[in-house]
Amino acid sequence: MEDYTKFKLKRKEELAPFLKDKDKLFVVACNKCFKEFELGEEPELGRFQEIAGEAGKTVTGCANVDFLCNRTTTEKALLSALPQEAGDVFVISCGLGIQTVADVTDKPVYAASDSISYRGRHGMALTTAKCEACGQCFLNLTGGICPVVDCSKSLTNGQCGGAKNGKCEVDKDMDCGWQMIYERMEKLGRKAELLNQPLQIRDYSKINYKTISQYVKSIREERLDGYYGGVHPSERKEYSEHLSLVKFPDPKTVVIPLSQHTGAPAEPVVAAGDEVKAGQKIGEANGFISSPMHASVSGVVKAVEPRLHPITGAMVLSVVIESDGKNTLHESVKPAGDLEDMSPEQIAAVIREAGIVGMGGAGFPTAVKVIPPKPVDVVLLNGCECEPLLTADHRVMVEYADDILFGLKAVLKASGAEKGIIAIEENKPDAIEILRAKTAGSANIEVAVTRVKYPQGAEKMLIKRILGRSVPSGGLPADIGAIVSNISTVKAISDAIQRGLPLIERVLTVSGERISKPGNYIVKVGTSVKEIIDYCGGVVGDDVTVKMGGPQMGFELKELAVPVVKGTNGIIAIETVVTEPNECIKCGRCADVCPMELKPLYFTKYAGTENWQGFKDQNVLDCIECKCCDTICSSKIPIVSMIKTGKQAIREGK
Repeated sequence: MEDYTKFKLKRKEELAPFLKDKDKLFVVACNKCFKEFELGEEPELGRFQEIAGEAGKTVTGCANVDFLCNRTTTEKALLSALPQEAGDVFVISCGLGIQTVADVTDKPVYAASDSISYRGRHGMALTTAKCEACGQCFLNLTGGICPVVDCSKSLTNGQCGGAKNGKCEVDKDMDCGWQMIYERMEKLGRKAELLNQPLQIRDYSKINYKTISQYVKSIREERLDGYYGGVHPSERKEYSEHLSLVKFPDPKTVVIPLSQHTGAPAEPVVAAGDEVKAGQKIGEANGFISSPMHASVSGVVKAVEPRLHPITGAMVLSVVIESDGKNTLHESVKPAGDLEDMSPEQIAAVIREAGIVGMGGAGFPTAVKVIPPKPVDVVLLNGCECEPLLTADHRVMVEYADDILFGLKAVLKASGAEKGIIAIEENKPDAIEILRAKTAGSANIEVAVTRVKYPQGAEKMLIKRILGRSVPSGGLPADIGAIVSNISTVKAISDAIQRGLPLIERVLTVSGERISKPGNYIVKVGTSVKEIIDYCGGVVGDDVTVKMGGPQMGFELKELAVPVVKGTNGIIAIETVVTEPNECIKCGRCADVCPMELKPLYFTKYAGTENWQGFKDQNVLDCIECKCCDTICSSKIPIVSMIKTGKQAIREGK
């Protein structure tokens, strides 16, 4: 594979003048991009240290940084690596990386390398910095501001005298590059260095940086809007977003797994042959982080036995109920009382007994979440539904707005939070209009409209977008004073308090280009996926992939005779896409789109050698498995699959 290296270390003789009278050096080296990805350090850093050692200089530290031109990650890397006692900073990278380092540190910055001209683009980040790859980097002479690209005339021998009010006479929208250089050098106490420097005339026509700059400027605001990273997959919501909710026909048989949530599976409290009613408890919560299960139909328990779980793919203990077709409600199904008269503990108890868990997919027991161990000041309702194809939450907001607001008020009272915010992406204007109208007179509930970006619905991204707060690594939303809940979850809370109905049914979307009749349905928990697909006219074609959930984070179903569970927000049938993975080329795209600011490319390397410690060092447990990296990967590597393997190995103590 060709190595598109973009820079080379300056010769020893070229570095000597800049090493003179300097000590306590700190060296930053870029690990290079757009080349075959290999673990290990690039050679330039070691060679520079040799040259500095021969000159009698002390190197206080060094840092190898991936994609140095990515200001977001570089600033974070240098914050932890750059020692206070360091004097001058020498940078080994193309011009983009050198300028980026100069922007994020107040210490003097010197270019230790020259950019090499080649047919391609310098760097991978959406950076405002520019580089002409002229082959003789001037940034060490000018404090990190390039006289070639930051001066409209590309003057390398000083200011022309044509600047007016700090702007260039040639381009009135452009700051005078040399004035910026003089101000930077004066600030660094290096203004005298600008005089009598040997310069060489170069060909500066290699790269049209102005075109690149205009392109970057046009998309940068949208690209980094709200939070770092993210992607914009095709939404394809037009299949079902306009279709009203329909009650799905009651199934003749339901299979209810006793593990549909984070934590310990429920313990069965019924046996084969028992008669049960809809809403009757059939599984008791087995611990603090657990949730009870209820019959979704009335009838007879046919078996309590292991059945295939749709998400884990494992055989889990399940209750099989044959419906009597009557849907008789259990005596316990009755309103819990007036919300105004209920205490936070009573609200949490109702939620717990109703078996309500997070219905956006995570399945965390909601009763635990609504009374957090730390004070919270805001409850965020996630109405983004950023997954392509899915429109279930959208229809719930349109058709059950009053129930949503009731459920939100219950969570506010239970948690003690002062404010509720309903976050909705701008591609759902009807839901926005309805909820804004219904909250117009509310002092503590508001609707926040966000631009469309995936994975906006992930709680850490939503908190960053709406509140501007960052959940710490390994932390929870409560650590920064927030609770995040799904739209369908608060609808279920409303049902539990106002009707006494436990979580025995939910709204889900059936969609995709390979489904005959898309729709949004209210479905009993335990209904067979095959029965739902058959009701919707079956699938079209042979090259079909069926997933539970959305196309990004959904789980592929090899077997359709599996039940709908509490976290099932969609069943999609899409065209099967077969790709052959190639070697990682270190293009940096996965690092550019990862909303958790990780470097997923390392996981592809570590997985091959089962280097689980390497996974931990790269903070793999912070990964939310959103598949942005899979989506953008140039080499079509199944990165998230490798990440899941690494996480499992870490949990098993390997």
